[in-house]
Amino acid sequence: MSERIWEDLAEMKKKLIEYVDKGRIVGHHEVREEPVIREKPDKSKIKPLKKVTECDVHFKAVDCSTRTLMRANNWGIYLFRAAHASVKGHHVDWGYEESMRTVVGDAYVRRRMLQEARLNLESEMALRLLHETKEGEYLLLDGASYFGGERKFWASLYEESEKRGVTLLTVSKQSPMLQDEKGRDLMAATYILSPYPIWVYYPTERRANIHEHQYGDVSMIKLCSESPRVFRCDIMEYLAHRDVHELLSPLTFISEDPRCLGYPVTLFLAHDFSAPSDPQLLYYHDQVEETLAKAGLLDVLRREALSASFADELHGVRYPFEWERIEHV
Repeated sequence: MSERIWEDLAEMKKKLIEYVDKGRIVGHHEVREEPVIREKPDKSKIKPLKKVTECDVHFKAVDCSTRTLMRANNWGIYLFRAAHASVKGHHVDWGYEESMRTVVGDAYVRRRMLQEARLNLESEMALRLLHETKEGEYLLLDGASYFGGERKFWASLYEESEKRGVTLLTVSKQSPMLQDEKGRDLMAATYILSPYPIWVYYPTERRANIHEHQYGDVSMIKLCSESPRVFRCDIMEYLAHRDVHELLSPLTFISEDPRCLGYPVTLFLAHDFSAPSDPQLLYYHDQVEETLAKAGLLDVLRREALSASFADELHGVRYPFEWERIEHV
């Protein structure tokens, strides 16, 4: 390796030693809309979950993917695929809907608009699922428990779940806003403290506050003894009277599939079914180009797309959907 690379590795080592020792500088770098949840891990809040080996509960989940079909510096054309999955025992059912959106604006504007569109599609599909969901069944959403407002799940989804007696939980694939008192990853710090193979950490200092659009108490869960993965799980305010261990233990029944790495299989399947195949994406890409050509727009827009894609092509990427998997925008 070159001397420069050795220097870079030394700098990396120095920075990460400082991070592990002192944590992150508060207020440094990116600004996020979601507030940071920061607390010192408390071992007394870690409680074991009961491993459930037989369960006849019906679990349903919704997720949505966003894939780039064509884009330039000031616009983009995207494919959304919202999918739902339901699991009861060993029976699985699923379905999906696709839609295409054209968004004009810079990368930041497009990101915000795509996030809004994705959450609307997930909320719409979940609300339809609720009409076929009975009291005591579970509905799982990917993300945090933010409802009612711009770039949030629909408040009507929360209200209908409460009305029907459905156990609505939001489970996040990743939770960068959960930090310990030094700004490090709270879930990793809690995992080190836990004496149990499967457990829940509840409550965190972040409780439901509808006035701030957060409709659930934040907890952390480890659902599979064989997996090191820990997830954020928000428990809706209307479920606060329930015993949290009784409420969450059924999730252990659907979290041992080896494909899922400790993630509830219903959410895993919804995520998996939301991913269109590359041949499908290529077909949609061709349809986009054909439509633009008939409108006399293809040449000028292709030139704009080319001006934004040179770096991708240097990496051997011909189509943006080969590179850009916008699962969470």
